[in-house]
Amino acid sequence: MVDTGDSQPYSYEQVQEIAQFLLDRTKIRPKIAIICGTGLGDLIESVTERQIFPYEDIPGFPVSTVVGHAGKLVFGVLNGVQLMCMQGRFHPFEGYPVWKCAMPVRVMKLCGITHLIVTNAAGGISEHLDVGDLMIIKDHINLLGFSGKNPLIGPNDERFGPRFPATVKCYDRGIRKKVMSVAKEMGIAEIIKEGVYTAQGGPAFETVAETRCLKALGTDAVGMSTVHEVVTARHCGLTVFGMSLITNRCALSYDEEDEVTHEAVLEVSSSRAKLLQQLICRLVPLVLQE
Repeated sequence: MVDTGDSQPYSYEQVQEIAQFLLDRTKIRPKIAIICGTGLGDLIESVTERQIFPYEDIPGFPVSTVVGHAGKLVFGVLNGVQLMCMQGRFHPFEGYPVWKCAMPVRVMKLCGITHLIVTNAAGGISEHLDVGDLMIIKDHINLLGFSGKNPLIGPNDERFGPRFPATVKCYDRGIRKKVMSVAKEMGIAEIIKEGVYTAQGGPAFETVAETRCLKALGTDAVGMSTVHEVVTARHCGLTVFGMSLITNRCALSYDEEDEVTHEAVLEVSSSRAKLLQQLICRLVPLVLQE
């Protein structure tokens, strides 16, 4: 049985044990994985031949504690493609070390995944982003990494990836272009933007001063997830596409009276869920195409 202690990252053998536990219980052999962000778990409703594994039933898995994250790993078929989906993710603000939050990505790799799609809810900082927009992530800023909280800290096992992985091209340009083409076909190109995502630790939303600082750093949208997953994915050689649903505007002025709430984030996520679901459904068959 996998040890779930927080003293050190999972070994290759422990991750392999979790992956084998899942593969022994499903006939699905996925090549694509999707991590569904806050309020975006309805994507699972489009998956057929579903086999559902609650996180608490998977040896060594953490348990998601955030409202809007169902806490299930789902295997199935989406638009003819076998895949696996995380219906809810793990965050450092829940008390988990970042390597534990990103551990499922390594499980995905050992389940046979070659491509990862990550989605999240984020606050818009750039003037070109409006509430309800879908932002293709072209790059990220890892604030947690700046403070020494990187999912790759600790002994490196070359079976996962190199000691010093490059992160210059984290988000695949080819897939990003395909998403723009799909958006034009759907008639929603006007709400598809592109930008830089920054991950902060949370769970508090940003102050005005923090938002101004992030803007000065080149941030277009900010959230509390995703980056540690992407760093881990690139470390183990996965091709990555990321998208943020802009659920609120971050305050840049002390004169603004409205304050962001998690309930408001969920409300916007719910209103855009079907559109994002349709976009991802159309994208999935294109992801594996050269």
